[in-house]
Amino acid sequence: MPLWKRTLAALLLAVMMILPFASAEDAGEAVPDDSVEWTEGAANITRDLTLNDEGDDVSALQTALTDLCYYSGDVTGRYGEATKTAVEDFQRDFALAVTGVADKATQEAIYAADYRPLRLGCVGEDVRQAQIRLMALGYYTGKISGRYLPATQEAIRLFQTANALPITGEADVQTLERLFSGDAISRDSSAAATPTPSPTPGMHLSDETTTPTPAPTVAFVKKLQYNKSKGEEVKLVQTRLTELGYYSGNISGNFLGHTRNAVKAFQQQNALSVDGIVGENTWNALFNDPDVRAAADDPKPTPEPTPVPFAITVDVNNQVTTVYGRDENGDYTVVVRQMLCSTGTRKNPSDIGTFTLNGRTARWCYFPEWGSHAQYWTRINSSIAFHSVIYNTVNTMDLSVKSYKNLGKRASHGCIRLTVADAKWIYNNCGAGTVVTIRDDMPADPELRAALKLPSLNTKNMLPYVTPQPTAEPDYRAGTMPPQPFRTLKVNSSGEDVYWMQRKLTDLGYYSGKCSGTFLAGTQNAVKAFQKANSLSATGTADVKTLKLLYAEEMSATPTPEVAADDRTPEPLPTPAAGQ
Repeated sequence: MPLWKRTLAALLLAVMMILPFASAEDAGEAVPDDSVEWTEGAANITRDLTLNDEGDDVSALQTALTDLCYYSGDVTGRYGEATKTAVEDFQRDFALAVTGVADKATQEAIYAADYRPLRLGCVGEDVRQAQIRLMALGYYTGKISGRYLPATQEAIRLFQTANALPITGEADVQTLERLFSGDAISRDSSAAATPTPSPTPGMHLSDETTTPTPAPTVAFVKKLQYNKSKGEEVKLVQTRLTELGYYSGNISGNFLGHTRNAVKAFQQQNALSVDGIVGENTWNALFNDPDVRAAADDPKPTPEPTPVPFAITVDVNNQVTTVYGRDENGDYTVVVRQMLCSTGTRKNPSDIGTFTLNGRTARWCYFPEWGSHAQYWTRINSSIAFHSVIYNTVNTMDLSVKSYKNLGKRASHGCIRLTVADAKWIYNNCGAGTVVTIRDDMPADPELRAALKLPSLNTKNMLPYVTPQPTAEPDYRAGTMPPQPFRTLKVNSSGEDVYWMQRKLTDLGYYSGKCSGTFLAGTQNAVKAFQKANSLSATGTADVKTLKLLYAEEMSATPTPEVAADDRTPEPLPTPAAGQ
């Protein structure tokens, strides 16, 4: 291990020794450590990289470009044409000289970048993540496709408008940093926070009713609270509360009991969380809300809570975690992401039941009972959490290969282990209020498990090998004829006709598994059930006879094409009789 890595590991170990620990692997509290920038490649730039160069530094560069969605090839450690093209694209996006050579400036920029700029026509996982985040914030209602099309462009424009960013419709780095930050303003809250200031604060008396004029826009500076705050900001709050009829004490600049009670009364009247603390929401309601309610006004109606965008189901039997989004009825039925996981072993099973996330997370956590670590810890309850596969130390290269290979099996001490990418997705997208259901009563679904099979691990960077983007699902239309001609379908058959058969069996209630286009045991059982119900020999093989019966309704509804007069086979002319 290079000296700089040993030094970093020793420093991190020293830091970890003075931090509180988790009580066990998959139990207790996690230790956040966000002070370390995990840019190992940037710390070891020794040369410019160009066409045909080879080495670990090329592998590190390819990995970083893969993470930024510029490179989709294999991480080979060889600087080929695809790597050069990816470097050129990065240089173009980040206003560097477009040479295709990864010089020191280019490498430093690559390792420091968290995002690539996105614009119309971009395709990739980063586009998909942006669409999911925009949907969670209420700006996007389209399909989560991974394609940056006009609907995504318009959602970015709306987000930029609400968040006081340059309105371009392009998701530049500044926009993406705001989008994925905790400060991103949702579409619902942006409408309420738009100020309409009056020239001067004051009171107007008319027909013995008191109507406050909105105060001029006043920027929030800091949180103010009982017995801890004093000064000009407190005086400003006391003055405004006096104008609105909530406070009758001295404008002292001291945040004491009378001020706290006035703040609580204001919060109650204006449908805010009642805690007596002047945070940003209370401040904006006091100074920047044109619909602010005075003490003499009718209370502001309690706003409808912003719906939680996702719900999570952990299927212990199949070792699959599924994230659902909301459909048009507000129900969580739209599959957003599915991932292989490791739940607790039979000796240390995961807790079964329904839980609600409280928003507690940790970037890294440590399990002292087991001497191991994990990334992207998201608390489920007091005993278990979602987190990444296991690391021996706080070092992204010190992954426990066994824990990666065990994904899809019961292998944890109760927590839900995931790939690093999947754990990070939950960490970034599933906040407080997300409902997690852990079940052990779901039917076996071998087709789903096969569809989610993980690629092998690239030990050069301890990341899964990059796999091609899956092809789009076939265009199944209920009530229409499937692909022709029919062929016998059996275990291990695959293709569009298998997908259609799975969808048809689902429509008829015989199949409840993943419609993957691959014929495995779940499909075989569904075919047997259909055959048995229709007095056919229950072989589990879908021969032509079975398929014709399965699609009998579609076949009877498909008209036999009429033959046009010009298309008919001509009848031969009569042979002339001899002598004619």
